[in-house]
Amino acid sequence: MNSSLTPTRNLYACDSNPSPFLKFKGPLFSPKRSFFFPSSSPFQKLNKVRTGIHHRTIVACSSERVSPAKTLRQILELPGVHQGPACFDALSAKLVQDAGFLYCFTSGYSISAARLALPDTGFLSYGEMVDQGQLITQAVTIPVIGDGQNGYGNAMNVKRTVKGFIRAGFAGIILEDQVSPKACGHTRSRKVVSKEEAVMQIKAAIDARKESGSDIVIVARTDSRQAVSLEEALWRSRAFADAGADVLFIDALASKAEMNAFCEISPRVPKLANMLEGGGKTPILNPLELEEVGFKLVIYPLSLIGVSIRAMQDALAAIKGGRIPPPGSMPSFEELKELLGFNAYHEEEKLYATTRRSVSEKVTQYSRQPRVQDDTARSGRSLSNPAVEVITPEVMNNYGADGSRSPLNGIWSRTLRIKITGRDGFERLDVRIPAGFLEGITNIVPALGGVNLKELLDEAADEVGGKLLLDFNDAMGDRIQVFLE
Repeated sequence: MNSSLTPTRNLYACDSNPSPFLKFKGPLFSPKRSFFFPSSSPFQKLNKVRTGIHHRTIVACSSERVSPAKTLRQILELPGVHQGPACFDALSAKLVQDAGFLYCFTSGYSISAARLALPDTGFLSYGEMVDQGQLITQAVTIPVIGDGQNGYGNAMNVKRTVKGFIRAGFAGIILEDQVSPKACGHTRSRKVVSKEEAVMQIKAAIDARKESGSDIVIVARTDSRQAVSLEEALWRSRAFADAGADVLFIDALASKAEMNAFCEISPRVPKLANMLEGGGKTPILNPLELEEVGFKLVIYPLSLIGVSIRAMQDALAAIKGGRIPPPGSMPSFEELKELLGFNAYHEEEKLYATTRRSVSEKVTQYSRQPRVQDDTARSGRSLSNPAVEVITPEVMNNYGADGSRSPLNGIWSRTLRIKITGRDGFERLDVRIPAGFLEGITNIVPALGGVNLKELLDEAADEVGGKLLLDFNDAMGDRIQVFLE
């Protein structure tokens, strides 16, 4: 878009009036105008947002959370035309949000391409669209308009579709009047249901909204301009408005004159323009021209999926040629980590970090990590059965734990220290456990399983602390020492 057609607009801080609506004053083109936004506006902090030709600095005075549908309705009340690129997954939706757009919409064309690698000819099911929609709406805070296709059937199917989109978190839903299987917009072979059925489906959508207690925005689309005539498309649009549709959309208008005629009907109902990139039937107008014609929303269905396909093709060609994509063609690894939230994740993770380590953690570190790294690298062996799974020592009551008069009567006051030094000279384990847990010791160090620990303890029962009971190298070459303390 020509930057010379991009005015800078600012909405200044609200005044102190106690009204539930916050008053904003500032220039919009030449004359000064005042704009009113509900106190529950989505603009809950000072930020710059880029919406089509508008660069606004908006200050709001409320932190109240509002529903996505209510946020979308507030956007429809803002002056000017508002751009909404099509997303097709959670990442593309997040990129739209990060770029500063106030809303986005899901394109059935793009989702069918990205999810199924199939054309938008009815292959994508209701369940797949709802599943994809949930992932998208959960990834962003801006409102998302969902592509409800033709409602996936008759009026009863339309009701189910609307309710499903509400549960998925969509702020709005686009419903078209094509027969099944549907055809992609701006392509051939499109057919539409009868006038009466088309209107009844919009009424069913309104009823589904009421039954759900929702405020989802109903965008009524007709494909009858290409399937029948412009006059038919204008008639249906008026009927949709009378039935209660919130936004009107005629797909594949063929000229600016037709776009003007569309915006003149039902003037109080916002109109949506579809700027099909790459060569559709509708003239491509810039946002300023669309605003002058009378449109409120403008969508771009192919930009993100189109550039993604071309970028992947270029990257694959580079890799096949023995190269990697040039640095300027992709974000750096650090930029990717920031974009995907790695840095934020690690910062939050610190809130739950612990410093204390249990004996079992130390044993696991010894028995699994060092041996796998050392022994596998040097001998090619793998430990299919780790030395320690769970330490469940058995109490040796016959060694005095039951209070009997035994040479080991005081053994529970003694401690066994087990120290293991790897053949590489690094300490692998250094733990202390009560001497009465003899069976637990063999769970820690299987190499002690063939040692008569009872006999050693009998001989050392009266020894002072620091007695070295064992000192040997196991089959893996590690030095094992057992002390009685």
